[in-house]
Amino acid sequence: MADVIELLSEHIANQIAAGEVVQRPASAVKEMLENAVDAHATDIQLIIKDAGKELIQVIDNGSGMSPVDARMSFERHATSKIKSIEDLFTIRTMGFRGEALASIAAVAQVEMKTRRHDAETGTRIVIEGTEVKTQEPCATQPGTSLSVKNLFYNVPARRNFLKSNTTELRNIVDEFTRVALAYPAVGFRFWNNGTEQHRLEPGSLKARIVALLGSSYEKNLVPVEQRTDLLNIYGFVGKPQAATRTRGMQFFFINGRFIRNAYLNHAVVQAYEGLIENGSFPFYVLFLEADPARVDVNVHPTKQEVKFEDDRLMYSYLGAAIKHSLARYNIAPSLDFTLNADIQRLPSVNLPVTDRQRDDVQKSYLFNAFASGGQAHAIERSDSMKQWKELYEIAATPSVMPSAAMPPETQQSAAFTGSEGKSRNSMMLIQGSLLVTTVKSGIMLIHVRRAQERICYERLLREWNNETTASQQVLFPATYELGAADALVLQDALADLARIGFDISPMGKNSFAVQGIPPGLAAGEEKQAIDEVVEQMKHESPDAVSSRTDKLLATMARRMAHNVQALSQPENQQMLVDELFACAQPDLTPDGRKTFVMLRKEELDAMLG
Repeated sequence: MADVIELLSEHIANQIAAGEVVQRPASAVKEMLENAVDAHATDIQLIIKDAGKELIQVIDNGSGMSPVDARMSFERHATSKIKSIEDLFTIRTMGFRGEALASIAAVAQVEMKTRRHDAETGTRIVIEGTEVKTQEPCATQPGTSLSVKNLFYNVPARRNFLKSNTTELRNIVDEFTRVALAYPAVGFRFWNNGTEQHRLEPGSLKARIVALLGSSYEKNLVPVEQRTDLLNIYGFVGKPQAATRTRGMQFFFINGRFIRNAYLNHAVVQAYEGLIENGSFPFYVLFLEADPARVDVNVHPTKQEVKFEDDRLMYSYLGAAIKHSLARYNIAPSLDFTLNADIQRLPSVNLPVTDRQRDDVQKSYLFNAFASGGQAHAIERSDSMKQWKELYEIAATPSVMPSAAMPPETQQSAAFTGSEGKSRNSMMLIQGSLLVTTVKSGIMLIHVRRAQERICYERLLREWNNETTASQQVLFPATYELGAADALVLQDALADLARIGFDISPMGKNSFAVQGIPPGLAAGEEKQAIDEVVEQMKHESPDAVSSRTDKLLATMARRMAHNVQALSQPENQQMLVDELFACAQPDLTPDGRKTFVMLRKEELDAMLG
C-alpha cells in the first residue's frame, strides 16, 4: 500500500495559518497597527476602503527596515522579538510570533515600502498569495507603508463569509480604538473611504478617552491608581451615571495589550454593586502592569485571551482599587465614624447622657417645634405611636376589588358571589407585580409586567406591519453621543427605529438628536431604550431580518411595560386582562416567559391536604 502522508506546501500551510490569524479585515488591521507600535512609531495612519475588503493601509514613521529585514518579515516564524525560549515568557511587545505578515500575504495582494531613518533609499516589495512579485529600491519616507489590497481574493469562500460592510467596519473601529487607547502618547489618524474619522493628537490618557470615545465622558471619569508588589493598576472608571445598557465600553490592558477576561470584569462589576442597576455595564479603561513571567499571552492566536499565575489575588486587588477610587471621589462614601479619632474624642460620644441633659433637650425650642401635633413637620413621640400589630393587620389585609366578568376568550365564568348575590370574579394586586383573579376552576395569577410586554409587543407588531406607528415629539430634543463602533450600529438601525416611532437624526460625529419617541415610551427613557436596541443589534445574526424585527419589537415592549401603578384601579385591572386574552399568544412573553399560571381548585385542595 502506498504512503499517504505528505508535507503541506508552503503556500497551503500559510493559508491555513492565515485562517487563524486573519479571520476578517479587522484582524489584519490589528496586526498591522501593532507592528507599527512595535516599530516605535509616534505617528500612525490607517486608511480603509470598502470596509477593508478593497484596501487596508497603515503608514508609520517608525524605525523602518533594511532590504533584508523587509524580505524576511514575510517569512513564517521570522521575528526580531524572540532569540531563546526564555524570551517567550518575558514578552512586552505586541507581535512576536512572526506569523502576521506571512499570513496576510497568503490571502491578499500586499505592497510594502519601508526605509530606515539612516538610509538614503528604501525598499519596495510586492507579494501576491505568498509569491514575491517585486523587490526593488524606491524613494519613500522613513518608516513603513504597508498596503493590503483585495483581502481573500484567492480564497473566495472566506470572502463570501464576510459580513456586511457596517459590521466589518465596526470591527475595524473596535481594533483601532483598542490600539489608540493603549498608546495615548502616539498620534493616530483614521480615514474611511476618503473621509477622516479620527485625528488623535499625542497626549494624556484622559484626553485620548475623550477624543476617541466622546466628550460625554469628560465629566464622568474617576481616576484609578494602585501599586502593589504583584500588580500595578491605573486608568479610569466611569461614574455610575456613565453606565450603559450596552457592552463595548470596557477596556482591559495587560502590559499595554488589550485583553478579554470575564473574571476580572466581574471584579469591576462587583465594585459597582448597589451603584448601578442590574443589566447595566460600567465604563472603564484600566491598565494592569505585571511581571510578564506571571502572564501567559500565548494561549490564543489573537493574543486577547491570557492566563495569570495568580488570578484570584489580581481579582482582589482590582476590586479593592476601584472601590477605593469610587469612595475617594464620594461616589460610594463609607460613613464609618469609628475611623475618625477626632470624632471618637468628642464628649457627646464618650460620656453617657444624664437625666438633666435629657430634660434640657425636651424643653428646647427645636424639640417642641418638631413634637407639636398638627404641624406638617411634627414627629410623634414614642409613647403615642400606633400599635405595630394594628399597622401590620391593616397592611396585610387585602382589599378585594370587584370587577366585570372575564373576557369570553378565557371561556371561564365567575366564581365569587358578592353581597348582592350576583356572581362576579374578584381581583387583587399583590405587591404591585401579581394580579390574582378568581375563575370557575380556581384562581389565576397574572404577572403584570410580563402581561404588559405581550400586549405592547402585539400592538407594536400590528403597527409595524401596517406602517402606522406615530412619533410623539419631545419638547426638548435630547442629544445622544455614542462610541464610534456603536454609532455605526445605530446609524444602520435608524430606518427600523423610525418605523416604530423614533425620530432620530444624525448630528455631527457619532452624535444623534432624539426628537421623537414611540407613544407609550416614558419620557426620559429614550436613552435606555436605544442602548438596549444597539446592544441587541450588535449580537444579531448577519442576515436575520425577521429576527431583527422580532428582537427590536420585544426590546421596545419590555421597555414600555412599566406602568404597574395604573393598575390600582379595578377598571384598569380588567382592561389588562381583556387586552391580554385578546392577544394571539397570551400565555407567553415575546421571549418565551409565562405571563400567567392557573391554580385549579383540585391543586389548592391538595396543597391544603
